[in-house]
Amino acid sequence: MSADIVWLVLMTVAVFACILSGVPVLLAIAGAPTIVALLAAAFGDFDLVFFQAVPQRVYGIMTNPLLLAVPLFVLMGLLLENSRQAEKMLKSLTAVLGGHQSALALSVVLVSALIAASTGIIGATIVMLGTITLPALLNAGVNRHMSSGLICASGTLGQIIPPSIVLILLGDQVSNAYFEAQQEAGNFAPDPVTVGDLFAGALIPGLLLVALYAAYVLVRLRGSAAKAEGDQERTKVTAAQLVRDIAPTLGLIVAVLGSILIGIATPTEAAGVGVAGAILIAAAGQGGSAPRVAVLCAVFAIGMLILRQAGVLGLTFSGGKIDWSLQSIASVLATVVAFALLLSAAFSLISRDVLLPAVRETVTITGMIFGIVIAASVLSLVFRGFDGDEHVAELLQSLPGGAYGMLLLTMLVIFLLGFILEFVEIIFIVVPIVGPIILQSDISPVWFAVLIALNLQTSFLTPPFGFALFYFRSVAPSDIRTSEIYASVIPFVAIQLLALALVASFPVLATWLPAVLF
Repeated sequence: MSADIVWLVLMTVAVFACILSGVPVLLAIAGAPTIVALLAAAFGDFDLVFFQAVPQRVYGIMTNPLLLAVPLFVLMGLLLENSRQAEKMLKSLTAVLGGHQSALALSVVLVSALIAASTGIIGATIVMLGTITLPALLNAGVNRHMSSGLICASGTLGQIIPPSIVLILLGDQVSNAYFEAQQEAGNFAPDPVTVGDLFAGALIPGLLLVALYAAYVLVRLRGSAAKAEGDQERTKVTAAQLVRDIAPTLGLIVAVLGSILIGIATPTEAAGVGVAGAILIAAAGQGGSAPRVAVLCAVFAIGMLILRQAGVLGLTFSGGKIDWSLQSIASVLATVVAFALLLSAAFSLISRDVLLPAVRETVTITGMIFGIVIAASVLSLVFRGFDGDEHVAELLQSLPGGAYGMLLLTMLVIFLLGFILEFVEIIFIVVPIVGPIILQSDISPVWFAVLIALNLQTSFLTPPFGFALFYFRSVAPSDIRTSEIYASVIPFVAIQLLALALVASFPVLATWLPAVLF
């Protein structure tokens, strides 16, 4: 056994030991490899010149325009959560669909899918589902095992249904891995892999997972006729109220996801539009003049878009400078008015303590994500300094089954890592190592990314560190034991693995829509 392998094993043990002992993840991922590298350098087995690349990598991460979409999508989701828009949507749909056990449970799955496409914030979604729907499910006669597992699993749908933070981070890493793999294979001008490709590729598998959850609910609760307490009161939601509660969020989903899928906007641009839309939706749900300002701003923005497409608005240039024609002046004035209206809506949210808490939480979440990304970059450098990429390549290439044998082992490793690591750490540790090797074959990078995303779904439900379990524990009544919560998610983890197997067996589920759209 070479010295490099010994140091790699020691580094791996040190990282996991730090994580399991409670050391902050960022320090564990960056600190343990650094200490091991310094020890190895003292024995002449590591070249410290690798650390000279750290500033360049940090700069590359912080200036990556794609990763700018992360805080924007997080802020969009938090605005919808803090303004209670998602809660209104949940209550309306639950009131309309609620009644029989199966109908009430199906409403949880359906609402979770809608919330997933608009927020994607797991913690807030599960807390809201647990607070609102858990009592209703229990009152309707759904047992604690089924109710707990359904809420935990449904709350994680935001990680596979686009727009998703997981897919954005995967898009960045898979794109880099695919480019590196194609260069190694002699293709110096490969077709780029975009986040839009991944959004399109994950849409059908995400809906497939929703359908599997719904089918499981129907099978488990078939023939149920029990009514929830207070059912007569819940079914008094009018069609107008239902549309009023759901239409804004659906419109935002269509605007953000649709603009990406049809190529009008990049994910970062669409995320910016999503934040503006979330501000308007949140403001419309407040009292006073805020709803009128929000509606006026939305109508004005739509009108500007129509006039721009008709060629009435838009800056004109002459000789490289703006030609201040009537068209250009009108465009500038219209933009100023639209911005003023949006600013007015934002101020109404500040005065009602909605915007600033969302911004603060966005900074916290984004700081955590980017801290882990930077730490994983340090880990990657040390790993390559010990020739870890070459050792992994030798291991994978020695497996039977070729590229698909490599893929199978990678999926198994990711599933096992999901028991103890977060999705961000798994993405930025595993993908840069195995991606360039696997993607040298004929494996589709979109299919590869979607398989990883589906696999990462299980990491939120697998004990002991499944975050969905922690969030649900915080709102579940004390008579629901933690062991019951752990047991309740087992069928849903099995469903997630079934969805993973289906997409693995039928790659067209992930590759068909991107091929049609792009």
